[in-house]
Amino acid sequence: MYENLLKTVTNLGSPKVLVVGDFMLDVYIFGDAIRISQEAPVPVLKVTKSEYRCGGAGSVAADIAALGGKPDCLGVIGNDRNSETLKKKLTEIGADISGLITAANHPTISKQRLIGLAQHLHQQQLIRMDYEPKEPLTDEQYEEILQIYHDKLTSADIVCLQDYDKGLLSPSVCQQMIQSARKADKKVLVDPSLASDYSKYQGATVITPNRKESSSAVGFDITDAQSADKAAEELARKFKLDAVVITLDKEGAYLRAKDINQIIPTRSRSVYDVTGAGDMVLATLSITLAAGFDYKTAVQLSNVTGGIEVEKFGTVTVSIEEVADEIVRQGKSGKVRSIDLLLDELTWHRRGNNIVVFTNGCFDVIHRGHIEYLEFCKSQGDIVVVGLNSDKSVKTIKGPERPINNQHDRVAILAALEVVDYITVFDEPDPLNLIKKIKPDILVKGQDWAEKGVVGREFVESCGGKVLLAPLVEGKSSTVTIEKIKSLETKS
Repeated sequence: MYENLLKTVTNLGSPKVLVVGDFMLDVYIFGDAIRISQEAPVPVLKVTKSEYRCGGAGSVAADIAALGGKPDCLGVIGNDRNSETLKKKLTEIGADISGLITAANHPTISKQRLIGLAQHLHQQQLIRMDYEPKEPLTDEQYEEILQIYHDKLTSADIVCLQDYDKGLLSPSVCQQMIQSARKADKKVLVDPSLASDYSKYQGATVITPNRKESSSAVGFDITDAQSADKAAEELARKFKLDAVVITLDKEGAYLRAKDINQIIPTRSRSVYDVTGAGDMVLATLSITLAAGFDYKTAVQLSNVTGGIEVEKFGTVTVSIEEVADEIVRQGKSGKVRSIDLLLDELTWHRRGNNIVVFTNGCFDVIHRGHIEYLEFCKSQGDIVVVGLNSDKSVKTIKGPERPINNQHDRVAILAALEVVDYITVFDEPDPLNLIKKIKPDILVKGQDWAEKGVVGREFVESCGGKVLLAPLVEGKSSTVTIEKIKSLETKS
């Protein structure tokens, strides 16, 4: 998976994405929360700096640009200072802003956040102040929007509708835009507003609601894979959608498309701020699909970009370099897991119907036999988990002179192997307790364990799993290799 994602993120190209929706200016006012006011029981904020960022559909445009795409913006802004700031920010990232209409009766939507730092350390949002238009758009303004849309549609590779329910994407406008795009054979991706009626999105290619939005639209709570599948099926059928992507927070996303219905799991994160996560998912899906990749790959990549985004503060972009580094980290050093984190991630993999294969060992001096053994493990399922004996455990089993390589070196070597998905280190002499926690679908040991008896066999088989014995490469073992090295040292 990681190799495929790395190839994907480095081959996205520069597709032109027509971004339609509610463009906003996000304002962040930072300061130190130094004391409680004597006037009222509220913190006093000593302002240190202010930042301006693209918000709403502007955030989607910024994310697209950061991933190498070319955002073409269509929306309504006001004739005010905030609009000038927003246009400047969008121009700086290379967005086409010729489709931003200025409306005197429609001030630029702005979200102003006051951010306090306790003892100069942790950023905490204290309050958010929203500035929104009071008057609806006129028929003439809607006509102008649709005319610009039709003019820009011809050169667009894909269309994004980012709906924050601020008035631009009315039911009539949505339907006209979707129908025109489909006639032009252009995919239309929609990030819907929190509403119970999705009829205005009917006929879109992909819709990307989060758990709360999906639950509101279908009328029941999404709590597991089954309810997510039911919701996705209902949305796809009722609104004639090619695909549905329901984002499920730390669980990843549920993807329903023509040939796939499953949860696409993601790595567990330390969530700092979910602001802008939906924008990032929409941007990643649009640019990945525009580049010609399949839905599963697009969702896997959006899990990565969305995961990076929520570890940051506020609406921020994620660069290609950050994504590539994260994929490499997950694919190599990122394979090491504590048992608790491993169990969480395996739960998500199983929701995606992946087969978990477990094996264990010291893997002290890696040789050809180890490589073929692990390749055998990978051939039996989807996710290979290696339980690695710690240095303490190896000494108990092999004696005080072992291991030759410490556990950190052994972990690094195993993590570099593509066939290994996860590594967890354990201290016990045998892996029985680990096996009972992991509950693998398949337990693999070498053929030499046929007579000795495979530890964990009874437990795995009692849970409906299988125990397989892998063929050995004759004459290849860590002990044989070490003895050969020692004999050479003696001769020298």
